[in-house]
Amino acid sequence: MLQLAHPWVATALDQHSSLMNNPIARFHNTFRIVFTMIFGSAGQAFAASRSLYQLHTRVRGELPSAVAGYARRSHYEANSLPALIWVYATLVESAVLAYEWVLPALNDADREAYYAESKVLAGLFGIPADALPADWRAFGDYMREMCASDALGVDERARAMAQGLLSGAGSWVKPPRWYRALTTAWMPQKFSEGFGLEFGDAEERAVEKARRLLPRIYRSLPSSIRFTGPYHEARARLEGRGPGMLARASNRFWMGETRMPFGE
Repeated sequence: MLQLAHPWVATALDQHSSLMNNPIARFHNTFRIVFTMIFGSAGQAFAASRSLYQLHTRVRGELPSAVAGYARRSHYEANSLPALIWVYATLVESAVLAYEWVLPALNDADREAYYAESKVLAGLFGIPADALPADWRAFGDYMREMCASDALGVDERARAMAQGLLSGAGSWVKPPRWYRALTTAWMPQKFSEGFGLEFGDAEERAVEKARRLLPRIYRSLPSSIRFTGPYHEARARLEGRGPGMLARASNRFWMGETRMPFGE
């Protein structure tokens, strides 16, 4: 949702992806690349990075209308550094939000280590380390500055896309009320209002219920379910064996395939 707040990203997704017609395919394509970059071998990670770069070279065009600080017919391209950094930043920030919702908050040292290690992922996206905020505090400043700037903004197209995603358009998966409410609660008010997301008493109760139950449920899950299939596949690879049945099933859920791609 935060990615849709960037007009270049929203327009690229509208013009060059199957997001609205087949959001599950888009979900699989995204996590197939990201999880392979994180959990694949070096060869798999570099191959995924090259594949993503080549894909992005074909994603370019013009904004059909003016939005935020961008004029109508202004040019966009997916490999542009500011757009890449924003997409990367939303992944980094959202991962911490989700983690700390179900597990104890990270301390300062852990956050710094997490952010420093995430710069390797940024490099695989084509983002040089010196183009990123230096540390976690600077990263937080970047997120706040971006959200307050005219580099981000929501138009009718992005609003329709967001509403469609949260209603389950194009998919048999219908996000539950607590998921939609939590999405709204985590989002800066500027964008939750821009996307037309409601947050009344019912949504507040759903968030509070999720706050009570999700940590308990998550911590009770066995590791075979609690950790994603690509993680288990990576562990198996390091131990010289193939992924087990549950790992392959989890891979199918997350990536649409039973193994990470670009195998050696």
